[in-house]
Amino acid sequence: MDELTRHIQDDIPWCILFADDIVLIDETQEGVNAKLNLWREVLESKGLRLSRSKTEYMECKFNANGGQNELGVRIGDQEIPKSDRFRYLGSILQKNGELDGDLNLRIQAGWMKWKSASGVLCDRCMPLKLKEKFYRTAIRSAMLYGT
Repeated sequence: MDELTRHIQDDIPWCILFADDIVLIDETQEGVNAKLNLWREVLESKGLRLSRSKTEYMECKFNANGGQNELGVRIGDQEIPKSDRFRYLGSILQKNGELDGDLNLRIQAGWMKWKSASGVLCDRCMPLKLKEKFYRTAIRSAMLYGT
């Protein structure tokens, strides 16, 4: 994917590419529409398809004069659904720029790992060194990476 689209990629953070996940960033809706349609055309010319069901956009207004017209973002004639948050590479990005969604996800992942491993971690016969190693590799990594 990286090689096929190298000529249309912008620098980070305006274009972020990982495997088959793409994040396109622009300061205007018109710019996002232009980038999205350019990517669609290039991918389709190479025999790939941009998934319309998985594509979404998020609009962030970080300043008071961010009032744009509500035309929406489109791929061709199809309007793309707007989202207040979305998940990218295990992190949750939010419209308002806050981190509470991502933090909640990581805390929840840690608790789920703890719950599934509580039999091992609370077993009095299990050596303490093994419990420490299990905690570091399973639970701590779940809280750090959200998985």
